Amino acid sequence: MTLVLGFPDEGAPAQRLAAALQLDYATIELHRFPDGESRLTLPPALPPSVLLYRSLDHPDAKLVELLLTTRTARQLGAERIILVCPYLCYMRQDMAFHPGEAVSQQIIGRFLAELVDGVITVDAHLHRIAHLNEAIPLPQARNLSGAPRLGQFLLEQTRDALLLGPDEESRQWVEQVASEGDFEYGVADKVRHGDRQVEIRLPDLDYRQRHVVLVDDMISSGHTLAETAGQLYRAGAGKVDALCTHALYDLEAARMLKQAGIETIWSCDSVQHPSNAVQLAPLLAESFTEILN
Repeated sequence: MTLVLGFPDEGAPAQRLAAALQLDYATIELHRFPDGESRLTLPPALPPSVLLYRSLDHPDAKLVELLLTTRTARQLGAERIILVCPYLCYMRQDMAFHPGEAVSQQIIGRFLAELVDGVITVDAHLHRIAHLNEAIPLPQARNLSGAPRLGQFLLEQTRDALLLGPDEESRQWVEQVASEGDFEYGVADKVRHGDRQVEIRLPDLDYRQRHVVLVDDMISSGHTLAETAGQLYRAGAGKVDALCTHALYDLEAARMLKQAGIETIWSCDSVQHPSNAVQLAPLLAESFTEILN
């Protein structure tokens, strides 16, 4: 028997996953005190197998709560814990670029490997490694792609959009999304001058009156997409939307993206966000079933 455990702020996607797997679901009670500490209460008895759903956006508090949850789950009878974290934090810093920098990918990866027996995530931001278990040293460490589901969703919205990746790193996502509907696509060049200053050079395509959909794995500050949208409208684009796996941007960024002319942003439900349009439960359920077998 396997029980799905989730937190109250992510109850909807966790319950969708439990329903897809036809498993029982239970909520972890979470109370945060004024001083920032957390009190967690799990079911008093757990089965040997537990699927723990916790996406790791806003990670610093969540990582401590994950530590408390997994240690308590072991005491309550869980022998195997599979962590389903659709968004996986701290994967970008995979080397020290300056003396004294913490290589967070290695540190957090090993931390997670000490807590759980397997990890399932989606579109982890990996640069210089090919497989997730190079960061999280577990035999069952799976990095799934949300691109096929994004492509299938986009095909339901439009069949003649031009897809554009805002930089070379986005190429793998825009190519996969485009392949789902045989969409025309291109990839821009980006030169970064800081966390919030970027320069975008569009590929040589005809944008006049086209519906352009920007495709990337995540949207955080939004500056890259805003600058790209501006370039597209100056090149004659008729409409610009955006599609991503992880929506990490806040209200201020949302306003900036709207002002830049991006009409609609669609995201997967890896992170709870108003832009969520694509559910990942079927993808996550399939991977978990493979682990069980």
